[in-house]
Amino acid sequence: MKLQSASMVELHAFLGVCRSGSMRRAAEQLCVTQAAVSRAVARLEEHLGYPLFERNAQGVVPTACALDLRQRIEPHVAALEQAFTELRKPSHQRRRSLRLSVVATLGTRWLMPRLSQFQALHPDIDIELRQSRREETSWLEEVDVWIEIKRPGRPWPRNISAHYLLGREITPVCSPAIAQRLKTPALLLRESLLHHTNFPANWSLWLSAAGVASETVKLGGGFDLASNLIVAASSGMGVAVIQPCLVEHELSNGQLVRPFALTVSTGRGYYICARKSVDHDGPPGLFIAWIKSLTRTETG
Repeated sequence: MKLQSASMVELHAFLGVCRSGSMRRAAEQLCVTQAAVSRAVARLEEHLGYPLFERNAQGVVPTACALDLRQRIEPHVAALEQAFTELRKPSHQRRRSLRLSVVATLGTRWLMPRLSQFQALHPDIDIELRQSRREETSWLEEVDVWIEIKRPGRPWPRNISAHYLLGREITPVCSPAIAQRLKTPALLLRESLLHHTNFPANWSLWLSAAGVASETVKLGGGFDLASNLIVAASSGMGVAVIQPCLVEHELSNGQLVRPFALTVSTGRGYYICARKSVDHDGPPGLFIAWIKSLTRTETG
């Protein structure tokens, strides 16, 4: 059977305008925009085939057809609202979920130690961590929010909203024993320069900024996972150039040190991403607002 009734959004907008006599006041009562109320009423008028309100400088006046429609539907809409109010679980009993995907090393080393802060603020939200599969795009339909690396010259899709968080800067790190030998940046050329195989130019970028001729750079061991690069540097295999946010733990306990304070931007960094249609009042929006506030506070 084909449904003849209008949507609840349209009926609530219509009744709100009838009660308030104004699109603006109806929007305020319904906690939506005036444009949303206007569009909903227009859809209802198109559905019925006749106008429901006469517009004038003072506001809107219901037509005779609108008064008849209000009389017929208002008690039933109110009854539905009452039924769902009584049957709906209290907010403290409802669970919500957030499907989240994060670049592996950032997730393990930077986000995980902070995630309990978000859980404390929103104990009703269950986080489901999903694996990032960067070689595909279909997995994005399985997540609500994801954090990934921005590649220079590669724009974000038009339907994606992306906000920079952290991780543009790189700096050398090494064991304390190696650091004792590094009196100037030029002495780095005598060490094994460990690197991420996806970003082999990072060393040349940093050395050039430090005033060291980078044409003679000879790279040492390469690693396709930043976590392995960090372990190699911590064990004394050489000097790694990496984002400080990924080695907070090792820097705090002294496994790694920064022989030079200079940081250099790669132009990449980690971005929080979501579809532009994301629910800003739901778990995705709450998580995005939290992590943006967190990085603003930490990076100053």
